[in-house]
Amino acid sequence: MSMINNLRAAVRPHRRRDTSFDALRPGHAPSAVVDCAVYQGGKRVGESCSPREAVARVKLCRQQDTGSFSWIGLHEPTEAEFEGIAQRFGLHPLAVEDAVHAHQRPKVERYDDVLFAVFKTIRYVEHDQLTPTSEVVETGELMVFVGQDFVITVRHGGHGSLKELRRRLEGDADGAGLLAKGPSAVLHAIADHVVDNYLLVADRLQNDVDEVEFDVFTAKAGRGADVGRVYQLKREVLEFKRAVAPLLRPMQLLSEPIQRLIDPDIQKYFRDVADHLARVTEQVHGFDELLNSLLQANLAQVSVAQNEDMRKITAWAAIFAVPTMITGIYGMNFDYMPELHHKYGYPMVLGSVVVICIAMYRGFRRNGWL
Repeated sequence: MSMINNLRAAVRPHRRRDTSFDALRPGHAPSAVVDCAVYQGGKRVGESCSPREAVARVKLCRQQDTGSFSWIGLHEPTEAEFEGIAQRFGLHPLAVEDAVHAHQRPKVERYDDVLFAVFKTIRYVEHDQLTPTSEVVETGELMVFVGQDFVITVRHGGHGSLKELRRRLEGDADGAGLLAKGPSAVLHAIADHVVDNYLLVADRLQNDVDEVEFDVFTAKAGRGADVGRVYQLKREVLEFKRAVAPLLRPMQLLSEPIQRLIDPDIQKYFRDVADHLARVTEQVHGFDELLNSLLQANLAQVSVAQNEDMRKITAWAAIFAVPTMITGIYGMNFDYMPELHHKYGYPMVLGSVVVICIAMYRGFRRNGWL
């Protein structure tokens, strides 16, 4: 209980009335609010407003339509900027702490009547050539609070903007139909947007994996490809895997009837998102296993190449040992040695050396040592 109180104290340090809730307006520096709007019957009501104005509009609209809700989007808010919003919507301090400080594992949690979802956003980093230091994927974070009459999104990182998604939902007839289902429709749209981006990144990553695989098994790379490139790509794939794998079970849970905060008509859409996510998860696991095999194959190639080098060195050393031995023997200063005073003794010895060396060379070549 004391830990909960400490967290509440961190979110509301002095329990003072927060004026930033009144001042936050989209586009007004230093506001963290990217956009804030009210939706009634799947349609946007009025222009962007402050969170306080959004609360008043929702209260007024819900007298006519119980499906009205507000959608507040923030980008990297500070504790002070998020404090007023957290107080007004009754957000749990543990979820607030996660949303402000980021670096969370993908998950979906329920705090009373509020769902809190954490997504890892992924961006493929363009590069001309894969190197041992190339950054292949860049990650960000997206937190979503979903209540009965509100959606709050908190984004961390330089990518993963929801501006186009919001515009598409507002402008598309089908999107408006989904928005009429309330905040759970926004949660589905965000999850679908994030997972679809996973699919695009996985397809781009496939090209890098194929390139590394080709380098490892080509004749040019017979002595072992650049292991730094393989290892760097494996690190990037692991980062992708940490973003995708933990999210599969939460997406499956959101499609089950036990989630009373999710509209029944929206749950079937979450099943589709879970299917796409399962595909990406299998694909990323495949990348990881393939890169493990490529690392092992690359190390095996290096070992084979080193063995071949040692055999060649040994063969040449054996060939050169013959003339070394013969010339060493005849370099001794003894008077009585075979053919020492023979007229053709010197060419006979040289000829013997050449014949023996050629015979050894052909023998080593025939056995694959040279």
